[in-house]
Amino acid sequence: MKVFLDDERVTPNSWIRVYWPDEAIKLLKTGHVTEISIDHDLGDDERGTGYDVILWIEEAVYTQNFKPPKISVHSANSSARIKMESGIRNIYKVIR
Repeated sequence: MKVFLDDERVTPNSWIRVYWPDEAIKLLKTGHVTEISIDHDLGDDERGTGYDVILWIEEAVYTQNFKPPKISVHSANSSARIKMESGIRNIYKVIR
């Protein structure tokens, strides 16, 4: 399944939309996510940001031998995008 984490954008066809990090993580834990596209700013930082999903994936890869899906960032927040993409690079370094 393809997961789209965002609070505002239109969900691409054939993607499952989630609004919060915990929803994305719940789907990731099933092991059935093949691709995830993540926004950073989700409207309520107390509920989390897209970066929290990157952190969860990174920790799961290191501690649980989690096999991550294809990960992309579609955030317009340029500084957050850089931070998230750095986390993604770290994830892929471990699994190669």
